[in-house]
Amino acid sequence: MYWKTIAILALLTALPALGQTQKPASTSTFNNLAKKLRNHGPMQLTGVPRPGSVTTKNWSGYAVTGNGFTSARGSWIVPKVKCSTTPDTYVVHWVGIDGFSDNTVEQIGTGSNCSGTSPSYFAWYEFYPNPLKEISFMTVSPGDKMSATVSYNGSQFFLKMTDHTTSKTASVRGNFSANRTSAEWIVEAPSSGSTILPLSDFTSISLGDDYTGINDTNWATDTAVTGPISDFGAKVQKITMETGGGTKKAVPSALTTDGSSFKVAWKHE
Repeated sequence: MYWKTIAILALLTALPALGQTQKPASTSTFNNLAKKLRNHGPMQLTGVPRPGSVTTKNWSGYAVTGNGFTSARGSWIVPKVKCSTTPDTYVVHWVGIDGFSDNTVEQIGTGSNCSGTSPSYFAWYEFYPNPLKEISFMTVSPGDKMSATVSYNGSQFFLKMTDHTTSKTASVRGNFSANRTSAEWIVEAPSSGSTILPLSDFTSISLGDDYTGINDTNWATDTAVTGPISDFGAKVQKITMETGGGTKKAVPSALTTDGSSFKVAWKHE
């Protein structure tokens, strides 16, 4: 995979009220996370994958595989983290293309981290293997309803995220060479190389239309399918996060009847 260029088009936001200055409280925590990560690592399998189900050290959620993905759309509710029980820990939530079966990821999402026992929330994007970048103007709070899309137009990737609670939107475009063989909806313990950061206690996170009310989310498009996760049939992969010793850390539920929505429950750090 070869990095070419990233051209940031615009980070779109409503203007702050007259006389106010936006100072995201997340910045120091994001900077602390960025220092720990040389870059934001891909999925790390544990054991041998089973048909339709895999276990990993750092991902939980769902992926679908295929060819020539041009869109992945997701929605979720930003979870509140329990920093009194898991101080100095991290969790990020995102939608993306690639990463399940190759070494690039084009992704955008939010984070709910603990700096000591103080919670902090932020928005970010990444064209892995380049470092993740904070969307510094987008102030994120627990309970916010988010949607995001990663799309490909034949030459460029376009990442867009909207906070439906605050009506703020961010977008970024990049030229990036990638296989486009998977799409993902993931809750993650961030990692760098073989180092996986400790996972914040987020209790649970709800993803998809049934929980957010945002239509046609947790959907994807490749050369054969356009539809919710379940429409990919045997190519759907349910992903459970657990330690190398088999202790479950984050577990996804089954898909709801709409074929797209699910929850991920925190179990252990």
